[in-house]
Amino acid sequence: MRIIAGSCRGRRLKSPENRSIRPTSDRIRESVFNILGNRVEGACVLDLFAGTGALGLESLSRGASSSLFVDIARGACKIIRENIDLCRFSHHADVVAWDMSGPSLPRQLLETRDGYFHLIFMDPPYNSGLAAKCLGNSSLVRCLADDGIIIAEHSLNESLHDNFGGLQLSDRRQYGNTLISFFCFRP
Repeated sequence: MRIIAGSCRGRRLKSPENRSIRPTSDRIRESVFNILGNRVEGACVLDLFAGTGALGLESLSRGASSSLFVDIARGACKIIRENIDLCRFSHHADVVAWDMSGPSLPRQLLETRDGYFHLIFMDPPYNSGLAAKCLGNSSLVRCLADDGIIIAEHSLNESLHDNFGGLQLSDRRQYGNTLISFFCFRP
C-alpha cells in the first residue's frame, strides 16, 4: 500500500503482518480522490475506522490542513502513528483510540481544529451495520461542515439508505464487491 499522489507520492505505508485490517485498495482510493478533486486542498479531515490511516494520509499528502484518525484497535493506532511519522505529518495529525459503535463520541471529534470536518471518511468492517449507525449519529453529523462530504466505504451486501436525517446520498460508485457512497447535507 502506498500514497498515490501529492507530497508523499509513492511512499509505502506500514500495515499489519496479519490480515486484521482491510485497507482501501490503491485503485479505489485513487478513484475516490479523483472524484473529490480540489476539495481536499485545505480540508479538515476525519478518518473513521482508520486502519492504517491511508485515507487521511492521502488527504494530507494532497494538501489537507489536518486529519484526525479514529480506530478502536490499539495496534491499528500504533501503525497509524508510525505512518504519520513516516510521512512527516505529525504537526497535522492526531490519533484517537475509540469505539465508534458506542453512543458517545471522543471530545476530539467535537472540538475540531477548524470547527468542522470538510471530509469524513468511514471504512467500518463490512456487513457490521456501523456505516449506517455512524451516518445516523446526529453528534457526528454535526461535526460536518455545511459544504462537507461523508465518504462511506461498505460492502455491496450492506445497503445504506439514500437519506440519513439531514444527509442525502449525492453519488454512489461500485468497485467489485465494494460500494463508495457520498453523503452531503440536503440543499
